[in-house]
Amino acid sequence: MKPHEAQGWYHDPYGQHEDRYFSAGQPTKLVRDAGQESYQEPPAQLYDPAELVQAASELDGDDGFDGSDLRRADEAERAATARDLRRADAARSGPYDAEAAKRAAFDAFDQAMPPS
Repeated sequence: MKPHEAQGWYHDPYGQHEDRYFSAGQPTKLVRDAGQESYQEPPAQLYDPAELVQAASELDGDDGFDGSDLRRADEAERAATARDLRRADAARSGPYDAEAAKRAAFDAFDQAMPPS
């Protein structure tokens, strides 16, 4: 990554805090000291972007997390066989019954709009 494209946590080039967050190469007001985040506008003084040093992230290091417990939301669909994937109307036992559907619609309407 080029220094002028800094994105993420870097050691604060102004020396006011341990780390400062950079977005699109620009310092932001988000700062961090001893893992605690706070806000302080960056000073107007200039710094040398070539001397920026990326800060360690809390996720860096050996924390025992390997991601093996993460699953994709579509994992079940990806592992499904053709037999598992059926149209909802294929689950019915018989063909479409228009008269039964009409009665069900009237029953639903009658329940929603009781006679006055």
